[in-house]
Amino acid sequence: MNCKTANENINIREILDSFSLLPSKENLKSAFYFAFDRKERTPSVIVNFGKNTAFDFGTGKQYDNVSLVQEIKKCSVSEALEYLKQFKFSSFEKNQNKKNEQNFDKELKPNYEILEIKNVEHFSLLNYLKSRNLENQKSELKEIHYELSGRKYFGLAFQNDSGGYEIRNPLIKMCLGKKDISTVKNESKTLKIFEGFTDYLSFKKLEKSLEKEPSDYMILNSVSMLFKAKNELENYQKIELYFDNDEAGNLATEQLMNLHENISDERILFKNHRDLNEFLMNNEIKEHRRAKFGR
Repeated sequence: MNCKTANENINIREILDSFSLLPSKENLKSAFYFAFDRKERTPSVIVNFGKNTAFDFGTGKQYDNVSLVQEIKKCSVSEALEYLKQFKFSSFEKNQNKKNEQNFDKELKPNYEILEIKNVEHFSLLNYLKSRNLENQKSELKEIHYELSGRKYFGLAFQNDSGGYEIRNPLIKMCLGKKDISTVKNESKTLKIFEGFTDYLSFKKLEKSLEKEPSDYMILNSVSMLFKAKNELENYQKIELYFDNDEAGNLATEQLMNLHENISDERILFKNHRDLNEFLMNNEIKEHRRAKFGR
């Protein structure tokens, strides 16, 4: 048995069960577990049954079957493979359609070339921003043209702190270059944290109407970057969280709120919506109807 065979043909849930590790919360697609290497009050490991992987929000580590056994048993690759021989191959198969799609938070290795970076002007990107009610925020973004595996693409680009770019267009959501958080500093003692840059841009559009003062801002660009955010929190007197209303957002919120007393969950603002951008779009529609029909 080799690593590829072990990772693709053994169900990760069976491995966790073999160590008597039980989920604290689960559904058909995923489950939350307490960390394998430390004590904690809030579970920080999410297991994705569809991808057959585990991710630790506390450390930023991702595990496949082999590395999972290595972590738990503190053993070598060969010893992990020996342990995995006890499992029968399951019917587990990765979803080939999703495997062939652009991975949402994929970090592309340097097989690309950036051809041009300029102000946003392409009509399809402007229309995309308009569809998200973010056309007035285009100055915070760039238009990027790049070549990948011999084909040319373009999209909206939002730069992170390591010089990588979060890329968006109607069909693509990915990272070009090194994955990292993005920070906007205004020498404030208040920090607002968002999952993605569309949430940040949505908030900036709403900021005046919410009577919120400008502050420092942090965009995770993926909740998998949560471990990097933790290093920045000591410098602030007040921290506001605007994560998505889903399981990953709940976990990220709990993780940070357990660290400091000066952190607040601000999702009550959009409690009936998935995220800030959906809230913005819904409220824009309501305002349009009021203006058109007087109600």
